[in-house]
Amino acid sequence: MSERVQNRSAGQSPGTKAERRLAAQLAAKKAAEARRRRQSILGAGVAVLAVALLVGGIVWKSRGDDVKPASPAASASPTAPAEPTAPPAPQLPADIDPALKTKPTVEAGKGELKKLTVTTLVKGKGPAVKAGQQITTNYVGVFYKDAKEFDSSWNSGQPATFPIGVGQVIPGWDQGLVGVPVGSRVQLDIPAELAYGNDASGGRPAGPLRFVVDVLAAQ
Repeated sequence: MSERVQNRSAGQSPGTKAERRLAAQLAAKKAAEARRRRQSILGAGVAVLAVALLVGGIVWKSRGDDVKPASPAASASPTAPAEPTAPPAPQLPADIDPALKTKPTVEAGKGELKKLTVTTLVKGKGPAVKAGQQITTNYVGVFYKDAKEFDSSWNSGQPATFPIGVGQVIPGWDQGLVGVPVGSRVQLDIPAELAYGNDASGGRPAGPLRFVVDVLAAQ
């Protein structure tokens, strides 16, 4: 009896050991189940991520395959008017005078201008301009009396191309430039009646005018 009491007082009874062993087994079992749940959740997350990446890659590739570089014609609005086709660049004479490569200085005229006067400043070696041709020119336009400039193709850096001798320009140009050899620089002194008249309304230069014109090409 005293030995049994001593074992109980020491907490080492067979019943107590069995309970501890059972509790330890249950704890180990719960820990194992918790590890399995964590592994299962982690594995499911990795699988979902892999599927998402795969689907995303397929969608991205599909969209990339559909994107094509747009051609200029396709990018234009179908209702937009077509751009006018620019005429081909004129073939300038190979032996054009070097003076025609720089803008001329134009001085004022003297006295009263009563008729169209054409003065050759540089004589070209090309064929003579014919009525109905498209001519390409550089020009400077000033008021005859004070040489104040009102227009110049040199300011835009782009020669002007237009038909000559068919009423598309002022009469002083139509009459003064037909017959001029290509490659020439001529001075046109034009009375008001062969230019824009004496009425300055509408922003047009009024009165007698002086132009220095370089005939670069005719075709």
